[in-house]
Amino acid sequence: MELDDLKAAWQMLGDRLERQEAIQWQLLRDRKLDRVRASVRPLFWGQVLQAGLGIGLLVLGVACWGRNTDVPGLFATGIALHAFGVITMVMAFITMSLIGTMDYTAPVLKIQKRFALLRRFHAINATVCGAPWWIMWVLVVVGFAGLGDVDPAAGTPAWISYSLLLGLAGFLGTVGIVFWRRARRPSTAAGWEESESIRRARAQLDEIARFERE
Repeated sequence: MELDDLKAAWQMLGDRLERQEAIQWQLLRDRKLDRVRASVRPLFWGQVLQAGLGIGLLVLGVACWGRNTDVPGLFATGIALHAFGVITMVMAFITMSLIGTMDYTAPVLKIQKRFALLRRFHAINATVCGAPWWIMWVLVVVGFAGLGDVDPAAGTPAWISYSLLLGLAGFLGTVGIVFWRRARRPSTAAGWEESESIRRARAQLDEIARFERE
């Protein structure tokens, strides 16, 4: 075999190995991204349930204030349930939109930035729609009570006042802890609010990025 033929053969072999390596890397990347998709699926369905809860609260709130326009306490309870239901529903829909519009064909860095946005918004979602339940459970009970016959002259039961005070203390304590953590350790402040689904997906993306750098 002449020298030129040998060089050509080596070049063909090198090109073939590069193509094979590129194919194997693409297959590995696709498998990793499939795992990323699978990781956030439970979070998506959790947000579907949250949206359903928001719709339920909205309906309960409208029914409560609509039947009790002459009872200030029940009217205010209905308005609060209505508003919180809308917030809960909207936050869930935004989170689902962030998950559903994720472009897994984009460069890994762009996907990581998108997941960072999802992580931050989910932390806000968890705080805004989670912490108020210290108080909202009382309003839900009162809201259901407001669907029946209510004496406008009847006073507020003592247990409701005590429960609201206790719930308010719990709510303020929770919010205080959140802000304290963010002030002390901004980089990890949202860690305890981060979904396990997002944590697993980010780990897979970090692994893909590490392979690409190598």
